Amino acid sequence: MFEYSARPDLLKDRVILVTGAGRGIGEAAAMAYAAHGATVLLLGKNEDNLNAVYDQIEAAGHPQPVVIPFNLETALPHQYDELAATIEAEFGRLDGLLHNAAILGPRTPLEQLSGDNFMRVMQINVNAMFMLTSTLLPLLKLSEDASVIFTSSSVGRQGRAYWGAYATSKFATEGLMQVLADEVDGTQVRANSVNPGATRTGMRAQAYPGENPANNPLPEAIMPVYLYLMGPDSKGVNSQAFDAQ
Repeated sequence: MFEYSARPDLLKDRVILVTGAGRGIGEAAAMAYAAHGATVLLLGKNEDNLNAVYDQIEAAGHPQPVVIPFNLETALPHQYDELAATIEAEFGRLDGLLHNAAILGPRTPLEQLSGDNFMRVMQINVNAMFMLTSTLLPLLKLSEDASVIFTSSSVGRQGRAYWGAYATSKFATEGLMQVLADEVDGTQVRANSVNPGATRTGMRAQAYPGENPANNPLPEAIMPVYLYLMGPDSKGVNSQAFDAQ
């Protein structure tokens, strides 16, 4: 496990957007960021899930989060612009962006993978991530210390059979991170990727239905690297591929 102990006020007064914040790793990250002082913008398509996370953060007495219902599969360019305008009007900047939302898609040989299924995975896992990154970058540049975290996978670093669409999307994720990191090198913005590893989430259960989920750590257990990269202790760390476990 990545070794790091975050001080309680690590993210005090920071504004951080988390995609896929309604459950799994996104929910755990949103909770962790809020617990360390951040105002968290909870973005996802299931408003009920986002509201449940909102309620947990409120009940814990952390800074009041913001719920942003947003469908990454169907969002149009003007909706990304409106999102950025709303954040700018409300907060004047963005200090952190965690790209966590993704879908698995079918695990099947390339020969049997339909074009529709391939493009759906790419739309959510790559195209929407690019749109968010490019649209929110001006707001990140208004921060004194901004971090963008891309969620990778072991199959985004070494391709494996039957992971076609998902693996390809995660290779693209690593590529986008590296391009962005090179472009912002030497500025107040940094970009890195995290491979969460086997974690007890719905997506993991979908990918490995025969596996005993109790053998994998809960999302809360892999938060040290997410806190490290989002906080000031990782200032100057750029274009690196991290493993949470």
